[in-house]
Amino acid sequence: MNKRLHTRLALIIIGIAAGIVLITTISVILTTHYHFSLYQAQAGMTHELPELNYHLEQALMQTIIWTCLVAIVLAVFLGFYVAKRISAPLIHMKRVAERMTDGEWSTRVDIQGKDELADLGASLNTLAEQLQQHEQLRVTMTEDIAHELRTPLATLKSHMRALEDGIWEPTPERIHSCYEEIERLTQLVAELEDLTHVESPGFQLVRKEESLTAIIERGEELVAAAYREKNVHLRCSVSPHIDVFVDHDRMIQVLVNLLSNALKFTPEHGEVRIEGSEDSGHVWIRVQDTGTGIPQEDLPYVFERFYRADKSRNRKTGGSGLGLTIVKELVAAHGGEISAENREGAAFTIRIPKRQ
Repeated sequence: MNKRLHTRLALIIIGIAAGIVLITTISVILTTHYHFSLYQAQAGMTHELPELNYHLEQALMQTIIWTCLVAIVLAVFLGFYVAKRISAPLIHMKRVAERMTDGEWSTRVDIQGKDELADLGASLNTLAEQLQQHEQLRVTMTEDIAHELRTPLATLKSHMRALEDGIWEPTPERIHSCYEEIERLTQLVAELEDLTHVESPGFQLVRKEESLTAIIERGEELVAAAYREKNVHLRCSVSPHIDVFVDHDRMIQVLVNLLSNALKFTPEHGEVRIEGSEDSGHVWIRVQDTGTGIPQEDLPYVFERFYRADKSRNRKTGGSGLGLTIVKELVAAHGGEISAENREGAAFTIRIPKRQ
């Protein structure tokens, strides 16, 4: 490739330079000959040395031809040199791209100058960095999925082996324990499917004007039983007559996910507050609990898939690590933003445009 590109550029440069030189040479020769002929016609036979005119014309013609030849030779050398200088960074980028295809994501282009080729090199470096990050995320996600599947499967395997060998009696409690592990697997697969659907290019929202109060009240209804069971108070404060342009079902999914997450980390007799307000162009929703909060070092990563501040991964507080990721994707699909911070406990704030 590099030789072909180098040769093609050199031939193009040489062809252009040689063409210009040849056209100029022919024009100068014809013009010189024309003026000498015109001079002889005007001077007539009064000129005593006609051979001098002929010799001078021949000398000029030879000088022009030799100059043309030297210019063409010089164009050949300059053509190859310039072609090499132009093709060198492109060849370097090609080699970097080839190393990237072999999995060497840390490879970068050496950028020199501030021209378009330097911009191309910078873009290639940015692409390499993004691919490196995506590869790391892919590896991490694969490891996390394997871990999430391995734990319930190992538990089910041990339980089934114990039941098969007669070590355990098939009591309702042990059967229920197996059922819980199956539910955990089912929920994980369902959340993975939902996240894949939300992140797919064909994902679309069914948006229309909705009452924020109605959406929040519906979200409260869906989690009310779980809050009563744990004896956690759920309080709501929403400004009246707020309309927002959203997908009704997806926004309820966002609220239920946040409220369930808040309940998980709020102790008994604690409180979770959900607030709704608006400004000139946005609607604000805040879900705040009185739990232990989020460790400061974990705040930047709470929306990453399979990331959990609770590293123990126990069934009560571990979760799947996908809920907040789905929430973030759904809020972003609405053109909004979500952030997490610590106040009395953990607080999640959503900002969504009122209109499309």
